[in-house]
Order: sequence, then structure tokens, then C-alpha cells
Amino acid sequence: MPSQFESMPSSPALLHRRQWMAMALTAGAATALWPAAHAVAVQVTPSATPQDQLIMGISMNNLLSLDPAGATGNGVVEIAANLYDFLIELHPEDTTRIEPGLAQRWEVGGDGRSLVFHLREGARFQSGAPVTAQDAAWSLHRVLRLNLALATPWKGYGFTAKNAERQIRALDERTLRIDLPIATDPKMVLYTLATSVSAAVLDRQTVLLHEKDGDLGAAWLNTHAAGSGAFRLDQWRAKEILMMSRFDGYWRGPARLRRVVMRHMTESQSLRLMLARGDLDMATGLSVPDIQALKTTPGMVVHTVQRGTMYYVAMSMQDSKFADPRVRQAVRSLIDYQGIDRAVMPFYGRLQQRPVPLGLSATLPQPGYVLDVPAARALLAQAGLGDGFDTTIRVVAEAPFINIATSVQSTLAQAGIRASVLPGTGNQVYGAMRERKFEIVVGRGGGGAEPHPHSSLRALAYNPDNRDAARLTNFQGWRTGFYSPRLNGMIEQALLEPDPGAQQRAYQAIQRVYEDEVGPILPISQMVETVVYRNTVQGYVGHPSATTRLHGVFKASAPLGAAGHG
Repeated sequence: MPSQFESMPSSPALLHRRQWMAMALTAGAATALWPAAHAVAVQVTPSATPQDQLIMGISMNNLLSLDPAGATGNGVVEIAANLYDFLIELHPEDTTRIEPGLAQRWEVGGDGRSLVFHLREGARFQSGAPVTAQDAAWSLHRVLRLNLALATPWKGYGFTAKNAERQIRALDERTLRIDLPIATDPKMVLYTLATSVSAAVLDRQTVLLHEKDGDLGAAWLNTHAAGSGAFRLDQWRAKEILMMSRFDGYWRGPARLRRVVMRHMTESQSLRLMLARGDLDMATGLSVPDIQALKTTPGMVVHTVQRGTMYYVAMSMQDSKFADPRVRQAVRSLIDYQGIDRAVMPFYGRLQQRPVPLGLSATLPQPGYVLDVPAARALLAQAGLGDGFDTTIRVVAEAPFINIATSVQSTLAQAGIRASVLPGTGNQVYGAMRERKFEIVVGRGGGGAEPHPHSSLRALAYNPDNRDAARLTNFQGWRTGFYSPRLNGMIEQALLEPDPGAQQRAYQAIQRVYEDEVGPILPISQMVETVVYRNTVQGYVGHPSATTRLHGVFKASAPLGAAGHG
């Protein structure tokens, strides 16, 4: 395989063992690090973490805030799903199936313009206060008043800070009514209520006790929580550790685990060693070679779940070169999709070149893009760039992003495009996108949490106002400067189509138009989340929408046999 697809070498991260073990309350820490060559075998003596605790190794590089009004990224969703409750939930094995959460039942108005939720009795916040419809309404009002990133879907449904209290209101302690300001598909609203961190129900009284200068508790909620979930937040230290303990007053009954410890770890070889030794129960972010090795290790389970999020190559149409569709089409022909899929994306993603997730009835078959250097050269010549040009690729400095970027850099060069790779943190890379100050980004995004085509199209293609002053930073179409009134209208109309067959055909037509207009966000793979855990961990079910709940997880008293696959 070409060298650009190989995993980038890295040195093991320094593990502050005494501090780590004291905080994680584990024993038998590793004193040696995994050798640099994956092929070298190491004999390890398994130890065990405490029976009532789940010790996880994860990357917290993109975990910047815990505030449900503004926290973004897949990592925070799982944390929020355990600290907070939502009105409704999606079944993890059939995400089109809506299930009760804090609301035990609900109705959609005959005209599709109203939703009424009936909250269950007996649910309490971790403060001891009862969960009420007033708390649920206020939580959504707060999202709109703060107007941070997670207000975007609600604004797309017509809600504003001005109309929120009129459109979202408690009829009594147990009844919440939501009147939709504009016509939309009520299924999308229900899906958002079930999957978006912004839909978490907050303990209004506790949050307001920590309000400062009218911030609705935003500064405090960056590092604290006020929910009714199965676990309460003990502490979070950014890029170090997050600890949650069981909330014994949980309305579903106490969780089976007493404590969950999430430790910030980004070095795959260290994660692999600590899993093998039993110093970790579960880990994410492992490299492909380490996952392959653990697949055959007795007592390990490799669990994968397909997410709706897309890995992509994005170009800025604010840059005059990429404003030319011929140049965008040339770049589309300079990606080795199949090579990346084979060599980089196992356990990270599945080949997908459409802006709508796999598995939905509206998703078209693959368009069949392949690496075609002669075609790309001809397109660049037509655009007056036959000698190529210089550009930059911004990318998060983690696998698989950096591996994708290295591959794209190599194949762009075959047509004379000289790209420099600029690695950075998630905040640096996506911050540049939000400011529209980039040329090319290798990234991941695009909604997809809701099992509906609109979720991804809203994020990747829709852009109702392309002015810089509009600051529609949560629309990646806006970030790239892609503005198509035709597509905007088609997306808006498809959402309102009441006939399922006609709606499906409308979404398929949108995908064809996006292809014809050479949208600047080029999907290359659909995210797969891979979690490796010891088989003493039982009851774990990863959720496609990232709302993985740990309430039912427990640990068996002894290993259960051979390696497995989840």
C-alpha cells in the first residue's frame, strides 16, 4: 500500500501513574509502555478495575464545554445523555423508533404544527427538585436566548429568542406544548428532541443559582451539570479526567455501576496495553493495527456502530480558485476514495460519497467517484490553472483525519496542486471554518444524528444567507460559502412534503443537483464508532446518535471467554 496510507508513528504519552490510579481508583498499573513496533509481543498479567466502576480511555481534545446550549461534538453527547434526560429517546437498534424519556407519552397535532408532551410523575433532578414541564420549557428558551451553536436547528424550525416563550410553554406541571412557528416535518422536531444535547432538560432553579451577569448560568454550566440523568457529575478537568457517580434517586432505578471514570488518552499503544492489562475497561480512538490486534486477544470485544456523521474534504468558495466549479470538480477527481477506504478507514468509517447517510430509503447509490488524474488535469487547464497552484489543508492532528489529509495531499500533487498540511486542534481547524478563513479542510460533521435526510442536508448543503454578517456558523454550507437558491428551495420544499414517496423522490433529486453543482463539501466516508472493551463489561449498546446510555451497563465478576465482536 502507498506510504501515505500508513499510520503515523507516535511516541507513547507520559502516564502520570500515581495520580491516574488515585483518581480512577484502580490497581495494578502498567509500568511499561507498548513497544513502538506493533508486531512485537508483550506478556501482560491482567489486573482488574473495581467491580462497580467503569474506567474508560477516550480523547477529550474536542470536549470544550458541558453546557447543553453550546456544547458540540460527538464526545459531549454521550456525557450529556448520562448526566441529563431528554423528553424522548430513539431506540439504539432502530433509530426511527421514538421511545419515552421524561415524557411518557406525546401527541402531534392533526395539522403537524403542535406537539404536546405529558411528563411522568416521580422524576427528580439530582438536587432533589421535581422535574416539571416548566423546567423543560425553560431549557429550550435558554438555548434560544443564549443563541449559541446548538440554537441552529431550533432557529431552522422558526423559533427565536423573541417567540420562544409563546411557542414553547408549560400548560401545567406535567404538560408541555410546543407550537411550531413555521410549517416543518414534525418528525424532524421529534428526532431533534431525542438526539440534540440542546434538548436536555435542565434543573432551572439550580442553574439560576449560578447565574452571573445575566448569562443564564452559562459560565457555571461549562464545567458543571444540573440534570436528572442516571449519573451526577463529580468533576471534569479539561483534557485530563471526567468522573461521574451514580444518582441513586434516578427515576428508572439506580444504575448498576457506582462510578464512571473517563480518562483523557490519545496514544493508541498506551490504550491497547492498559486494556490488555485490565487497567482500562473500555477505550475509543485506537489505531487500526491496535484494534486488529485486540480483535484476536482473548477477553476483548470490538464493538462498532454506524453514525450519521460524514468525513469530508471541504473547499472554501470564498477563495476565488474554489469558487470555480471546474476546480472543485478537479479536486473531486483527485481523491483516492477507494484507497482511503481500504487502508485508512477500517473501524473509522464506510465509503460514502453522498451528502445523505447510508441506510436511509432516500439515499441514492454511490456516484462512483474515483481517482482520475487526467480528468482533473484537463479541468484545471480549462480553468486556467494548468500549472496547478498552492493551497493549504487544515486538519485535526488525529487519526484518521491526518491520514486522509496526507493521502489527499499526495493525490492533489499528481495534478500540480501543491498543498501544505496544517495540523491543529479541533478548535483551531473548525474555528477557521467558522471564520471562513481556510482553503481546504479535512473534517467530520454534517448532522446525521436524526434519522432523516434533512439532518445532513441542512448541515452540509443548506445556506439561506451567504453574507459574512449572517454568521450561520453551524451551517457548513455557509462556512464554505456555498450558496444555491435552487437547492435551498428544494430542501425547504422536501421537508414539507407530506407524502412519503414524494418526499423520498424529492431528497433523491436534491442529491443529484448537489452532484451537478459540485458542492464544495465532498463526503468520503460515513463515520463508524469503534469501542473496544473487556468482556467483563456487559449491557453496553452503542447508539448511532451518540446518545449511548450507561444506566444498564455492569461488570461480570470474571472474564467470559474468547474475543468477540459487538
